[in-house]
Amino acid sequence: MKLSKQNKSEKNIYNKPMKNKLKTVSLDTMINKHIGKRGTTRRDAFENELKIELLGSAIKKARQEKKLTQEKLGDLVGVQKAQISKIENSFTNARFDTILKVFDALGARITFNVVMK
Repeated sequence: MKLSKQNKSEKNIYNKPMKNKLKTVSLDTMINKHIGKRGTTRRDAFENELKIELLGSAIKKARQEKKLTQEKLGDLVGVQKAQISKIENSFTNARFDTILKVFDALGARITFNVVMK
């Protein structure tokens, strides 16, 4: 099978000339366009969900590094395995004191950065 060289104008999968090449844009530009600008209700909700998801991922990673099961971590914190699973998978808005207990049980140091608007 012989492969042909591409012409000066690139072609798409339908073998038609492409009019425009793809344009690179920043992640912030895409989020602003598709979710909303900072300060809007939709953007605030998106960022809160993202932070909760990142928190759950951090807890799961730390638990796995300590070679703890969800059940064992739950025992250390005083909650059921299902609660640990929900926190790790961002299915729940856990109480702040529960999150602090989880990180304490994992031997993790947490810091907060509060920025006033």
